[in-house]
Amino acid sequence: MKHIDIAKLYKTKEDFIDTKVTVCGWVRTSRDSKNMAFLELNDGTCLKHLQIVLDKSALNQIQDGILDLGAALKIEGILVKSQNGDSIEVNAEKIIILGRCPLDYPLQKKRHGLDYLRTIPHLRLRTNTFNAMLRIRDAVSIAIHEYFSANNYVWVHTPILTGSDCEGAGEVFRVTTHAWDAKFKNEDAYSKSDFFAKQAGLTVSGQLEGEMAAMALGKIYTFGPTFRAEKSNTTRHAAEFWMIEPEIAFAELEDILEVAEELIKYIIGAVLDKCETEIKLFDAHFENGLIDKLRGVLSSDFEVLTYTKAIDLLKKAKGIEFKFPIEWGLDLQTEHERYITEVIFKKPVFVTDYPMGIKSFYMKQNADGKTVAATDLLLPGIGEIIGGSQREDDYDKLLKAIKDRGMNAEDYKEYLELRKFGSCPHGGFGLGLERILLYITGIGNIRDVQLFPRTVGYMA
Repeated sequence: MKHIDIAKLYKTKEDFIDTKVTVCGWVRTSRDSKNMAFLELNDGTCLKHLQIVLDKSALNQIQDGILDLGAALKIEGILVKSQNGDSIEVNAEKIIILGRCPLDYPLQKKRHGLDYLRTIPHLRLRTNTFNAMLRIRDAVSIAIHEYFSANNYVWVHTPILTGSDCEGAGEVFRVTTHAWDAKFKNEDAYSKSDFFAKQAGLTVSGQLEGEMAAMALGKIYTFGPTFRAEKSNTTRHAAEFWMIEPEIAFAELEDILEVAEELIKYIIGAVLDKCETEIKLFDAHFENGLIDKLRGVLSSDFEVLTYTKAIDLLKKAKGIEFKFPIEWGLDLQTEHERYITEVIFKKPVFVTDYPMGIKSFYMKQNADGKTVAATDLLLPGIGEIIGGSQREDDYDKLLKAIKDRGMNAEDYKEYLELRKFGSCPHGGFGLGLERILLYITGIGNIRDVQLFPRTVGYMA
């Protein structure tokens, strides 16, 4: 169906002024009068609507349904400059209804809340909010690839089906081809009869395979869906989400911090540059001051703070009572993270060198025997957005960490062997795509930065 994208008309409008154009789209708003009618058309290629002017004296007739919200139309007419302002509009000469839309269409002119829109996930994508969010999600994804490509990383596609739990937390969705049957004596016999002849699940992280690739290619990153069967029904947790995970050979913790800061700033800079209209929408309707906040990140040097120092600062906090206890050896909660970033430093903060007992088995053990070379990047307003570390490159220490946690060393045979054959200092981190989107848009719930969210008890 030959037509011109509305985005193209706005970008190169001088090329089309006073010429005949054909556009397609859905009716977003309409108004009618005795001699004239007007409708706003959107085809999804940009956030802006295109005004269509219907002169009833010039048109033979206006079909029933043309002005109905949600109707899909094809319109031929002359593109002209708007009488008011520097915009454009189309004087319609021919209108074809491609798809009618009944009057009970759930998206009417009023502004709908996000809670309501989650009840119609198949239609909420047509709203300005989700149009803008998905464009920003696209811009963020492209920026991630641009950053890594420009810095000599190789994008590798790690498996979605896996036989191991990278985090060792047991939050893996199991994958099977058949139901349980009493004929199996135990779970091991059941698994051996399954498709892979062993227990399989959906990946919680591509890190382990990514490390293997980094030991050959030097610098790699993964970017794909990950899954966690964590029953956390919060605004920041989802069962399916996208992760960006670089792995870097010949790198220590300080190098990891530098890459993480560069990546965050590159992403934010790209969105501010390419998504001005969309960011203004979120600044106006979701988080006043959003643009200034994002610009502040670009102009700040991220703070680096050890976990031990963070605990000390939190204990000295005055005029605030935290819900969760503050003790060395306990993990930091969101309220602690936000206090550090929003009250103490008022900017992004790397917290480093966490206690060994609260971090993953693969993290590099520090010389003190109590902490590991780990880091979390905390952002004001949201808390943790990145988790990373230098990886343990000593075979014996890594094997002991696996056994101490009751994990099956045989499941990590190949991973352990990396420490035998040309091991070197290396590290990486994981950035949740949805987490950075929450920060950039000011949207408060992870369910609203995903196309179709999957959370505890819910699958759209």
